[in-house]
Amino acid sequence: MQAGQDVSLPQPAAAAPAESTLAHAQGHFYNARYAAAAELALALRLPETPDLANHELRSSALLFQLKRLLEPPGEKHTTSEKRDKERALKNCAACPELMTAFFKDIAEGQKAARDMLRANPGDPVALFYLGKLDLNYVWLQLGPLGRKTGWDEYWEARRSLDAVLKQHPQHVRALVARAWIDYIVDTKMPWGTRWVLGGGNRKRALAAVGKAASIEAEFFSHTEAEFALWDMQVRERDLVRATDVARRLAANFPDNHELAAFLAGREASASR
Repeated sequence: MQAGQDVSLPQPAAAAPAESTLAHAQGHFYNARYAAAAELALALRLPETPDLANHELRSSALLFQLKRLLEPPGEKHTTSEKRDKERALKNCAACPELMTAFFKDIAEGQKAARDMLRANPGDPVALFYLGKLDLNYVWLQLGPLGRKTGWDEYWEARRSLDAVLKQHPQHVRALVARAWIDYIVDTKMPWGTRWVLGGGNRKRALAAVGKAASIEAEFFSHTEAEFALWDMQVRERDLVRATDVARRLAANFPDNHELAAFLAGREASASR
């Protein structure tokens, strides 16, 4: 493990600090304190009470911890990408427990959402969180683990998010999650697989997250859209626009070292 990484093993649920709420865990998450976000979400969870927002946030925080461990920034692959990922996983002491916690959170959240949908098939809250939990599962498999699996979850996510957007076309978080499906399929999958998965469209994805970021929304929903926009712009090497978005985000999340490193790099480039 590299020094300074915010990665920890799952801990038993302890009492949450006084006055803590899920918003505090979200604050940790967007300041890139993923271990703290996961631990606080678990501490806030009430036993035997379905809390889809909590499951979604904690699984996201665990996913980003695994990404840090298995996809270090700037790592260069010298062999096949699949072999590199297998080696990284084999050498990662913290990963098994993090993955166990991740899959447990995903499974519990999926079950709660599906139970809600059996009672009310059109429930937009259950549909959104089922889609987002499925998408977290697919991201771990296709990204850090490099495994071509999770297709049932992929299709369920796609159907669920499309159903939300049919009811609520301005649903910011559903727009963002659905855009990521389009973007990843277009940029990460070979042509034949893209066709099987219903196609993807990176330009449509960028337009969708741009639209989502322009919609007036609750603070953390807007934040998620802005982070998605920044991430996609960086991937597309649209660094001028990405810098503008990063500055806006850094004003609200000054402890996020990923934003700080990006902005420092941009300033260094400009001064040369």
